[in-house]
Amino acid sequence: MENFSIVVHGGAGEDSEFIHLNESAIKTGLEDAVNVGQEKLKQGGSAMDAVENAVRLLENNPLFNSGRGSVLNNEGEVEMDASIMDGKNNGAGAVALVRNVKNPISLARHIMENTPHVFLAGQGAFKIAKESGLELEVDSYFITQHQVDRYIKSRKKDDVDNFIKKRVHGTVGAVALDKAGNLAAATSTGGTTNCLSGRIGDSCIIGAGCYANNSTCAVSGTGDGELLITNVIAYSISTYMEFKNCTVQEACDYVIHQRNKNINGDIGVIAVDAKGELGICFNSERMHRAWKTNDEKLTVKIYK
Repeated sequence: MENFSIVVHGGAGEDSEFIHLNESAIKTGLEDAVNVGQEKLKQGGSAMDAVENAVRLLENNPLFNSGRGSVLNNEGEVEMDASIMDGKNNGAGAVALVRNVKNPISLARHIMENTPHVFLAGQGAFKIAKESGLELEVDSYFITQHQVDRYIKSRKKDDVDNFIKKRVHGTVGAVALDKAGNLAAATSTGGTTNCLSGRIGDSCIIGAGCYANNSTCAVSGTGDGELLITNVIAYSISTYMEFKNCTVQEACDYVIHQRNKNINGDIGVIAVDAKGELGICFNSERMHRAWKTNDEKLTVKIYK
């Protein structure tokens, strides 16, 4: 049987009352995302289609920090980042500081497939979205009451510098292997609550929060974006697999728990290799995650 696999995540970090109150709905959102991607794969669709559609569903879900549920920066505004990568040819697309684009992950893919560039930001990215007919929404669409409450609480509780150090964050992502043996990864985020305007995290940076290579694996990261960037987490997992000839789970465990064991912050990853084997690892209190391989039973988890 031709192997196909998909894994999604909905962010890693500290536990919270919001998660406990919405645990069932969060799990349902993760399950729905896996099912959408898995159906594409089952029908012979590409890994790129699977990860894009899975992430789109999470971007549309207000319970996750991406798209509609994005956090607010220190000016009370939404700025979104996303990236996607095709393991077949190392093609990639990324966007940063995007506003009003309903699904930044689709804009990232459009940039990859229809421009000579990899990475566009701000008004330039928005112009491409508008000209290409991608779905747009007004500012209020992206702002949920939960994120408004978090923003207000952060402004009252700490000054900006202290709150940035605490890094209240979140991300969504997906990795997949299709029946043709191709890998893909996609990552999308609404950023970090109360961060400085113009802050860019790992989700849109190829090699940090997103990476795919048919020779090794596909990876989507989450957690403290600055740490994923400076430690080049996604690419490090691929490189460790390449040079150590180890499993994808061993590579994830090494990069998170050994190579970066002394870092002060949260890191989580999901990964899949060319055989359809999975790697899932995080050092935080929780990471929303779900996966399915071939026709096996879907698994959904939040805690360790």
